Amino acid sequence: MTAKLIRGRGIRRVLVRSLPLVVLDVAATVVAFLIAAWGTKAGEIDLASPFFMGQMALLSLVNVAVFGVFRMYNSLWEYASVDDAARIALATAVGSVIGDVLGALVFDARMPFRVYICAWAILLVICGMARFAIRVNSKGRSWSFLGAESPGQARTLIVGAGESGSLVVSRMLAGSDEIVGCPVGYVDDSKRKIGRRIHGVKVLGDCGDIPRICKQQSIEQIVVAIPSGTQKQKRRVYDLCMETGCKVLTLPEKVKDIPEEQLSKVPIRDVEVSDLLAREEVALDEGLVGTYLKGATVLVTGGGGSIGSELVRQLLPAKPAKIILFDIYENTVYELYHEIAGKAREAGIEIVTEIGSITHMPALEEVFDRHNPHVVFHAAAHKHVPLMESNPREAIENNVFGTLNVVRMAHERGCSHFILISTDKAVNPANVMGATKRMCEMIVQHYAQVSKTVLASVRFGNVLGSHGSVIPLFKRQLKAGGPITLTHQDITRYFMTIPEAARLVITAGALAEGGEIFVLDMGEPVRIYDLAENLIRLSGLTVGEDIEIKVTGLRPGEKLYEELNMDDEPTVPTANGAITVIKGVRPEVADVRVRLDELGAALPLERDEIKRVLQKAVPTYTPEFQ
Repeated sequence: MTAKLIRGRGIRRVLVRSLPLVVLDVAATVVAFLIAAWGTKAGEIDLASPFFMGQMALLSLVNVAVFGVFRMYNSLWEYASVDDAARIALATAVGSVIGDVLGALVFDARMPFRVYICAWAILLVICGMARFAIRVNSKGRSWSFLGAESPGQARTLIVGAGESGSLVVSRMLAGSDEIVGCPVGYVDDSKRKIGRRIHGVKVLGDCGDIPRICKQQSIEQIVVAIPSGTQKQKRRVYDLCMETGCKVLTLPEKVKDIPEEQLSKVPIRDVEVSDLLAREEVALDEGLVGTYLKGATVLVTGGGGSIGSELVRQLLPAKPAKIILFDIYENTVYELYHEIAGKAREAGIEIVTEIGSITHMPALEEVFDRHNPHVVFHAAAHKHVPLMESNPREAIENNVFGTLNVVRMAHERGCSHFILISTDKAVNPANVMGATKRMCEMIVQHYAQVSKTVLASVRFGNVLGSHGSVIPLFKRQLKAGGPITLTHQDITRYFMTIPEAARLVITAGALAEGGEIFVLDMGEPVRIYDLAENLIRLSGLTVGEDIEIKVTGLRPGEKLYEELNMDDEPTVPTANGAITVIKGVRPEVADVRVRLDELGAALPLERDEIKRVLQKAVPTYTPEFQ
């Protein structure tokens, strides 16, 4: 009973929305035959006779009925395309033929054949122009050719019956290699669109109907085409999609920024865990960061890494005069340079590449002498926890003394700002990597007390998709058929996207006065097991049946959970709601110098002895000995 009521309401909604077009089509029919009769000089027809009036009424009713059969009243003409034009031509022709036959039977007379031909042409123009005027007015852009269901292609549900959803269907119908599937229907939360058709494909319901529709229509894959939706809206849709067991795909986030001539080549991509965890995008306050970056020369150490390279991308809108990419690994620097060189040129920004190690002081001195940077973002570091646990000497040489080298150069050469990229693993560290990063924070705080350079640290957790992070590992294991391995079923981590982290780091630099440790808002910690499950489900697979999740045990130095600040580190808000600042006790200058001397002297020692000295330098560090 309820289903019948809903269908009844849906039909009434369509009729009410379609009434203007129905009236237009009736008027168009009368006008077309009046013009045709007059234009073809069919003098034997009395335009005021009951025969002609009756014929007009009959033809109007026939046309409206035929147009309804051809779904010309429940399509969304904002997205009209060539296949819709063909449908209009066919519908007007069929209506004219049926009208002629019925007219001859009812009135035992018929108008000349030339009148029908002329009237059909006029009616086609009027009806077509009226419907395509709706599309022109809405500034639609999606065009496709007649297409048919291809055997073997996945039955596809499209989420979003807007421009992006229209693009997906039109490319599928056109046989695009980038967007493959058989479009079965749309879902959209706009009640106005439900029951209508775009490119002949029906809007079957709203987003809440996704599980039901997928079951009823034997859907195999879902394409989420709502790039302008909020992260909250997308997360709701993704959760509904994961209930279905279908493979979930989406369009690139910036599809609206893609030039029209390139839209036909836009590929769909897998929905990734980062899409589930992403929050509302934090825009870079160009006015704020411009106070210290506009027209400046900026040095980014580790510029080819995942964090460093995104910092470089996010620096472009701030309009520095020059950006120096400094890294020991030339391949990633080369790739980044060719990625951003064109945009930088357009913005009048010079991009310079320098290959070298932060542990090699002559290389650093040469870079500072040649370019005289004003601002330094220090992202270069060894970050892989298990590897650094086995190589504490390298961790200390690179992370601690490499950072000391860069800080000294920034201080001695009078840089305006130095920003250290730190980590939540520096809080009560249980591993060598975290302890070395905590030591780096103390070096920054130490120099902030004696330098005119504004030195500060920015502390945050894991970034999605960075080198060595868990998500790329899970994806490789999934591609290989499993199992997906994780170290503990209850292990949790903080996550944020690389672009969000980079924007907040740059913003923190504008807020810094010297010696602060800024903490980025990481949201709620995420259970890694849940990430693995969601990755499997997004791929249209079943946990335990298609792909297993295997728990291997905690690795050396690995914690079950991470923290963003210690108990004696109270935080206070800043002008940016996504950034807080720690107001803890800063270390004494003399203490930091003594600790550095002791660490330097310990480098030739055995692994466990180095860890003991590191524990003395960083009292909150709890080492594991092998």
